[in-house]
Amino acid sequence: MSGFVSLVGAGPGDPELLTLKAARRLAEADLVLYDALVSGEVLRHAARAHCFFVGKRAGALGIRQEAIHRMLVEAARAGKRVVRLKCGDPFVLGRGGEEALALAEAGVPHEVVPGVSSALAAPALAGIPLTHRGLASGFAVVSGHDPAAWRPILDSIAPGSLSLVVLMGLRARAELAEALRARGWSPATPAALLFAASTPSARTWTGTLGELAEAPLPPGSDGAPATLVVGEVVALSASTGLAGDEAGAPAWRVA
Repeated sequence: MSGFVSLVGAGPGDPELLTLKAARRLAEADLVLYDALVSGEVLRHAARAHCFFVGKRAGALGIRQEAIHRMLVEAARAGKRVVRLKCGDPFVLGRGGEEALALAEAGVPHEVVPGVSSALAAPALAGIPLTHRGLASGFAVVSGHDPAAWRPILDSIAPGSLSLVVLMGLRARAELAEALRARGWSPATPAALLFAASTPSARTWTGTLGELAEAPLPPGSDGAPATLVVGEVVALSASTGLAGDEAGAPAWRVA
């Protein structure tokens, strides 16, 4: 077998946040299996490759994960250099671990090329430091897709003890806010919704945990990725001089 698979992180959206190694692997690739939200500008690095969409979006049909595993294994066994291109980082809520295990079980040589996760990039670009002396010494990242996944984590976190970042949690924001308040978090705790981070469509809403459930969505945000942040660090966004300057786009905020 001369094939090889690279599990590559495409970053949060801005093509300039792609790593040098990721760009090199794309340029070398014969086949790229890419996710939803990967920009065309990123795919331009794969000029010689066949690019095939295997993305999944909430509420929509997509290629089953097991089928993606088979495509990776079969392409590598055919001698191809394959890039599995995933938004953010492959190992942060991206099923990259499942793909690595499938490749290892099949005996396929592979590597991971880390990417900038939106869990880190979205708050940073909005001027929100996830850790800050005197406010938060740590942070937790959870998926908001399934309550069975996030409820045990939220139940284990002391109210206000760290910054909370939720990916894929826009639709569940009312349920998440209710769960946090039931756990003892103050409704006055600062909160933010960060849309399409690092892209020209980036928008930011800031308010409180008590307002989160009714937070209106910015115009044109349908289908845009959203990152939810809860914690005292959100209040720093107005003072860092970074809020509203994402990719030159004005912030959309409700005070």
